[in-house]
Amino acid sequence: MEIVKGLTKIAPGPENVGLTVREAPRAIPGYVVLDVQAAGICGTDIHIVDDEFPSWPPVTMGHEVCGIVAEVGEDVDRSWLGVRVVSETYFSTCGACRQCREGRHNLCLDRRSIGSAQDGAFAAQVLVPAHGLHRVPEGLSSEAAALTEPLACVCHCLLDPPVVAAGDAVLVVGPGPVGLLAAQVARAAGGTVHVCGIPRDAVRLELARGLGFETSVDGESLDRVFDVVVDCSGHQDGMTMCIERAVRGGRYVQVGLAGKPVALPFDEVCFRELTITGGNASTPASWRCALRLIEDGAVDLQSLVSEVVPLAEWERAFAATRSGRGIKFVLDPR
Repeated sequence: MEIVKGLTKIAPGPENVGLTVREAPRAIPGYVVLDVQAAGICGTDIHIVDDEFPSWPPVTMGHEVCGIVAEVGEDVDRSWLGVRVVSETYFSTCGACRQCREGRHNLCLDRRSIGSAQDGAFAAQVLVPAHGLHRVPEGLSSEAAALTEPLACVCHCLLDPPVVAAGDAVLVVGPGPVGLLAAQVARAAGGTVHVCGIPRDAVRLELARGLGFETSVDGESLDRVFDVVVDCSGHQDGMTMCIERAVRGGRYVQVGLAGKPVALPFDEVCFRELTITGGNASTPASWRCALRLIEDGAVDLQSLVSEVVPLAEWERAFAATRSGRGIKFVLDPR
C-alpha cells in the first residue's frame, strides 16, 4: 500500500490537528489524482482547527490547490496527464437538486468539499473531480495559482450578480488575502476602492498601498460614506463599520466568516435601506471569471504570497496566518 503524509484534522473539537500518514489516493471514474505543488492556507482552515467550521475527521485539510495531473480515471481524457491545473473544491454534489440544476452546486445540501469532508490538498497527492479542473495560465507560479480558489470565491460575492458599478466608491474592511483580492476585483469592476484595517495590519495595508489603494487604520479620517461596503474581516467590529459607512440605499457584501454569532446594529439596515448580499464559496461561473481576470492581468496574485512553507513547518505557517504577520502562506508538500 502506497502512503502519503498529510496535515489532518484528526478528531472533532478545537486543535486535534497534526501530520498523519494515510493511504495514497487512486484515480476512479470521473476523477484524477494531482501531485500537489502548492496549497494555500485559508481562514477556513483556521476555523477548522478551532472547530468553528464543519469538518468530518479524520480528514486531510486544504482546498486551495495547484498541482500536476498524475493519474486519470478510466473515463477521463488522458490529455490531462502532466498538465498543471487548479481545481474547484467540490468533491461531490447530488447533481439533482434545484441548486445543482441551476449551476449553484455551492448550495447543494449534499455537497462534500475537499479539505473538510474529503481528503484535501495539504498532502503530496489529492483526488479531485475531472470536471473541476482548470489549466493554469502561462507565466503564473504554482504558489500564486493556488490563490485562484479564493479569487473565485470573491468573484462569486462581487460579480455574480454584480454589486459594483463603474464610479462606485467601495470600502473593503479587512486587508487579508481575501480583502486584497476583493479590492482588486472591485477596482476591475470600475470601483474606486478604499481598504481599511486595524493596527496589526500594517504589513497588509502597506501592500494595499503598493497595489494602488487608499488605506486607513480603524477608519481614521474616514468622514464619508460608500456606495458598496465589503466586509472581509469576519469580525463584528468590521461588520459594524461597514454598516455605518454605507450610503443610504447602498450595498453591503459579507465575504468574511466570523465562525460564531455576532451582534450588529441591524436597525441601520432599515434606516439606510441597505441591500445585503453574501456568497457561499464558488461556482463554475465564478471560476471562469477568476481565470479571465488573471489572464487579463487585472489581479496580482503573486504579491500576496508571503512565503512558501514545507509541510513539516505547518505550525509556523498557521501561526503567522492567524497573527496576520504576512498575507498568504502556501504549503508545499513535496
